[in-house]
Amino acid sequence: MKKLNMLAIDLGASSGRGIVGSYDGKVLDLRENHRFSNDPVIAAGDFRWDILRIYHEIKQSIRETKLAGDNVASLGIDTWGVDYGLIDRHGKLLANPYHYRDTRTAGMAKSTESVMSGKELYGITGIQTIDFNTVYQLAADLRDNPEMLANAVRMLQIPDLLNYFLTGEMANEYTNASTGALLDAAKRRVAPEIFARFGLPQLMGELVEPGNVLGNLSAAVSEELGGVQTKVVNVASHDTASAVLAVPAKGDDFVYISSGTWSLMGTELSKPLISEEGRAWNFANEGGALGTIRFLKNIMGLWTVQESRRQWKREGTEYSFADLQTLAEAEQPLVSFINPDDPLFAAPGDMPGRVVQFCRASGQKAPENVGQIVRVIMESLALRYRYVLEGIEALQGKRVSAINIVGGGTKDTFLCQLAADACGVPVVAGPVEATAVGNLLGQLLAAGEVKNLAEARELVRASFQPKIYTPTKNRAAWDEAYARFRTICG
Repeated sequence: MKKLNMLAIDLGASSGRGIVGSYDGKVLDLRENHRFSNDPVIAAGDFRWDILRIYHEIKQSIRETKLAGDNVASLGIDTWGVDYGLIDRHGKLLANPYHYRDTRTAGMAKSTESVMSGKELYGITGIQTIDFNTVYQLAADLRDNPEMLANAVRMLQIPDLLNYFLTGEMANEYTNASTGALLDAAKRRVAPEIFARFGLPQLMGELVEPGNVLGNLSAAVSEELGGVQTKVVNVASHDTASAVLAVPAKGDDFVYISSGTWSLMGTELSKPLISEEGRAWNFANEGGALGTIRFLKNIMGLWTVQESRRQWKREGTEYSFADLQTLAEAEQPLVSFINPDDPLFAAPGDMPGRVVQFCRASGQKAPENVGQIVRVIMESLALRYRYVLEGIEALQGKRVSAINIVGGGTKDTFLCQLAADACGVPVVAGPVEATAVGNLLGQLLAAGEVKNLAEARELVRASFQPKIYTPTKNRAAWDEAYARFRTICG
């Protein structure tokens, strides 16, 4: 068959890129055509996304396909979850979307307990309690700026908003909408009772599933970009949903980690698993492609290393990630640990100082140099994986034989090996570009080239070679370390 070219716009919390995918009927090839920084801004005390700059960069990626002669048949956008823009009756964006790390939602889950308890909300949505969930962000809007909320007629999450800019068509894509604690997880639809209880206007439209063709580039956008003609597809627009679609597992019995700034660790289910035990573990039931549920838990991930690297740069020394891995590998193993999910590590700032602070406060030996700090972070993250793995096994009532790690974190060979050692099972790592691959798979679904999950994952296996990490033999040392980690971290 003639090659089918598609454009995946993959947006992360710190950067974005355009990936051209070419499908020849057998394998999928990738080529990056544009990369850009995603720099949120603080203005008038608010922490917001620079959405128009992001939109500008997306258009540069589309324009580049024209210049390169790629003739892309479709494009899709995936991003993080929970955040949104509000649209007024004139079709205009009312304000730049807030960043989920903005402090306006601090304590919102607790302060709204009298409106709807976390237990009741979880029973409907199956979503873990986090202050920045969309429902709490909207509650903060109602508290702080009710006039703006009253002027809104539609809420579009970030990929939906960007799709609207491109096409003029509004749609709420299911996987991204599912992250904000506003949907009935079992019915896969908006839960109007949640909006009513919180006193919120119901601003979401009918949900569309991944593989929906939203429309074409608007005439104005096409003209601006030199006459590019392409379809815009609703892919699995939550980045983790796209990444999980690209897990090269056989069958449906697997555990995945989508590894990057966050580590999203979970398994794939055919229906939500909502129970008091799951709520106690703080597992989420987020929407996946093709009728699946992503049963997962958020782990802080590589954020702590990334922010440490930024701090060392501010202090005058710049390390590459390879430098940090080399320094960490040279240090003594399994000395001290942190809880990667402790609120102490949530905000930007002096992360190395906080690692030292945590170790001292918990009665452990404090790391004394860069390598020791990175080793503490990495080993703690691997042990956190083991903790969450035990939760998945307990809640499902069965053992797991391997872990699939996908995403940018697969490039960190040190962490992948630590994960295998800590969890005591093989780690299958790859593809690195899982989110972009899943985005492209969503476009292939829309084109009818891929029919189901089995075909999608067979294409991933045919196109990308994973790397396998097996546990080393020092099991007793890791078991002892895990016992200390559980004591320190609770």
